[in-house]
Amino acid sequence: MTTNTIDPITLEVIRNALASTADEMALIVMRSAYSPVVRDIMDYSTALCDAQGRVIAQGLTLPIQLCSFPRVLRFVQERYGATLKKGDVLIANDPYGSGGQHLPDIYILKPIFVDGRLSGFAATVAHHTDIGGIVPGSVAIYATEIQQEGLRLPLLKLYEAGEPVDAVFRIIEANTRAPVEVLGDIRAQIAACNVAEEGLRSLIARYGAALLDRYIDALHDHAEAMMRDVIRALPNGLYKATDYIDGVGEHPVPLAIVATVTVADDSIDIDFTGTADQVAASINCPISLPESAAFCAIRCLSQQDIPNCEGYLRPITVRAPEGCLVNPRYPAACGARGVVGYRVFDAIMQALAQIVPERAIGGSEGGPYLLAGGGMHEGKPFVLNEMVVGTWGARAGKDGIEGISNPAANLSNQPIEMVETDMPVEVLRYGLVADSGGAGEFRGGLAFVREFRFLADARFTLRGDRRDHPPFGIEGGGTGAPSAHLFIRTDGTQQHLPTMPMESFNAKRGDIFRLTGAGGGGYGDALRREPWRVADDLREGKVTIAGARRDYGVVFAADGTSVDKTATLQTRAELMEQR
Repeated sequence: MTTNTIDPITLEVIRNALASTADEMALIVMRSAYSPVVRDIMDYSTALCDAQGRVIAQGLTLPIQLCSFPRVLRFVQERYGATLKKGDVLIANDPYGSGGQHLPDIYILKPIFVDGRLSGFAATVAHHTDIGGIVPGSVAIYATEIQQEGLRLPLLKLYEAGEPVDAVFRIIEANTRAPVEVLGDIRAQIAACNVAEEGLRSLIARYGAALLDRYIDALHDHAEAMMRDVIRALPNGLYKATDYIDGVGEHPVPLAIVATVTVADDSIDIDFTGTADQVAASINCPISLPESAAFCAIRCLSQQDIPNCEGYLRPITVRAPEGCLVNPRYPAACGARGVVGYRVFDAIMQALAQIVPERAIGGSEGGPYLLAGGGMHEGKPFVLNEMVVGTWGARAGKDGIEGISNPAANLSNQPIEMVETDMPVEVLRYGLVADSGGAGEFRGGLAFVREFRFLADARFTLRGDRRDHPPFGIEGGGTGAPSAHLFIRTDGTQQHLPTMPMESFNAKRGDIFRLTGAGGGGYGDALRREPWRVADDLREGKVTIAGARRDYGVVFAADGTSVDKTATLQTRAELMEQR
């Protein structure tokens, strides 16, 4: 094999070796992390990047963090350039000037040197339990500027030439309510970077630096060509869709997310002009997250295994006016920005449904619901970070999936046993809500309900959505059920809380908080759903007898389990006539 030849088998071997290294990084973080938000919820990402800062492999973690690594690494190259040394480790979290997404997401980056040459970067980002700010957990909807949200870390050296920079560690320790968890998770990220360094070194030892660089370039080109083939199969045209964030506070004003998708031969442009302006609350979303959500949505069109490297991004451009909700100006608060990123994915999916409905997905739960709080228990501070994920919308040929993260993420719900072991909280109820999935030939996933009893006094805040604008259906499918937040005090009084309140709440020992997520949107005409599918749903508790008749026109016999075929035909005809 000459140095000018790209052997497809060798390319595939190198591709899989890089992917395995990124996945190994992810496993190291999960197994080494201290905090539930990283260890159990898995809110983190890992990547291996080349010397130019391009992602060459990403671990099986969060798609919506993919594009933050190249942005952060561009700042690294601008700020440090050729001054980086072997043994350096960098840290950052600032969205303004360092490429971050919000302050709880701390980036740990390690330049990898082989024989004195910069050969690549190991990159990790993890959502940390607490980074200071005005509420425990560092995510307050009612923050109006980033200075209220916690400790801002511009790009700094955490290690210099292999030696820790003690001042940075001490500053972090002094500015978090959970120093053991935060510093432990940082060490887990460093360990993952060390594993990536060994993985890249072994590849260079096997193939040589020059040849490996050629294959990495070829990997980018291959991914680009595959994505252009996917786009080329789409009809040219301009496709526009609008979805909405419910808004913030007691009297929310809907916030539009407008996505204009333009297909031109083998490229796609996504323009967010028309999206709502940034707001005086913490849901403003720095551009790297909307970019990542957009790339994820377009990648979902492919039915092939495109290499998870930066090359596949080349045919896709993303634009957003500065000062809007998806590209805010400093000093806009952005701690709760995730909900906007997930809505970007949904808006693009609605636009894509106009082109290829058979590959689009109905609206999902709207992103993870966040309950963040803290206080004192048995003389010690505690910080609770509950990110609860729930359900997908339906697709052509498939019902929505329950108990799973949003399609743009890869998160997990904390096991009840772990929550109750680590925190002064009792989980009273955790399950699915019947009749909550959007009706359709294929049913949207069911909403979840999770109910907590506080076992200590606490102050908490929320981030939810999809109450006033529930998940959409596709091709005539129905919308999913809306979300709800209910606060039940020990005196029996009940309060329906806003989905994104501009305040925090004081819970007393014994108070209960009930979170009900939104159901996923349906796909296709509900009256075309095969009755045996409805019967299966009834048996599994996913629909009720009344819901089956109301939503699907399916009537059950007196035994409550078998379908009355004659009554079903008549009821469906009546429902069709009513339309």
